Amino acid sequence: MGLGEFFALASALCWAVAVIMLRRFATHMPALELNLFKNSLSLLLVLVTIALWQGIDLPYYENHELLIVFMSGFLGIAIADTVYFQALRIMGASRTGIVSTLYTPFVLVLSAVFLSESLVFQQWLGFLLVSAGIVFVSVQRARSEVSASEIRKGSLLAMAAMASMAVGIVMVKEILEERSFLWTMELRILGGWVGMILIVTVRSQWRRVITTYRQPHRWSMIILASILAGYLGFIFWLAGYKMLPASVAAILNETNNAFIVLLAWWVLGEPVNSRKLMGLGLTLLGVMLMLSG
Repeated sequence: MGLGEFFALASALCWAVAVIMLRRFATHMPALELNLFKNSLSLLLVLVTIALWQGIDLPYYENHELLIVFMSGFLGIAIADTVYFQALRIMGASRTGIVSTLYTPFVLVLSAVFLSESLVFQQWLGFLLVSAGIVFVSVQRARSEVSASEIRKGSLLAMAAMASMAVGIVMVKEILEERSFLWTMELRILGGWVGMILIVTVRSQWRRVITTYRQPHRWSMIILASILAGYLGFIFWLAGYKMLPASVAAILNETNNAFIVLLAWWVLGEPVNSRKLMGLGLTLLGVMLMLSG
């Protein structure tokens, strides 16, 4: 296993552990406040890493590159992560993890459209299987521990999060390969952080945000989960995309969904029924087909 593969798998495990921790210890913190805290901490930690590793002199970027990196952060962090955390609160970790397997098909389709990569027949078939797996999990009967309407809403939110995340990584991949890794990461987080600040300001939600942060929470666990998801996991995730083709990195990242389903059963006690297993199986089979072309 090469270094790129290691980073991609390490990212998947970090994200899965963080998701389980946030689901268990941050269920009463709204998604917006949770994501803002995570990104604020990540912004600081990456800046400290840059200062220690290579100094704080900003390397050269074209103006359009800066715009792309900022927009990538806004879509992939401010929007995607907030919407993902909303889905997590609504329908639990295991279902959210399964629906999130749609991320890889999104990456491949967007790569075909914007990076001139073509999809063969089995990849389109894989896309249909992934879609079928998502439908299998999200169309749930009302007797479930989560209502059918909540599952549908959570599934739509999770799908929107994966679409935003896929757009964000595809649009920044070439810059990530050509420019400073750490500075591109920091600028991308900054774009997400600024986007969230603007959202809170436009919505006049600063009072709610401050009130939420003053309430008692399991801050030690939230901080640890934020470090795993927003710092270590994020470094590993971008490093995997820098060193590997987008399709290879995406499929290795998909292992986080299996980790989430298993950890949700083991740690949170979320049931793993035949419907979830069938949906997970369909989505993973679809992903493998898409990457076999």
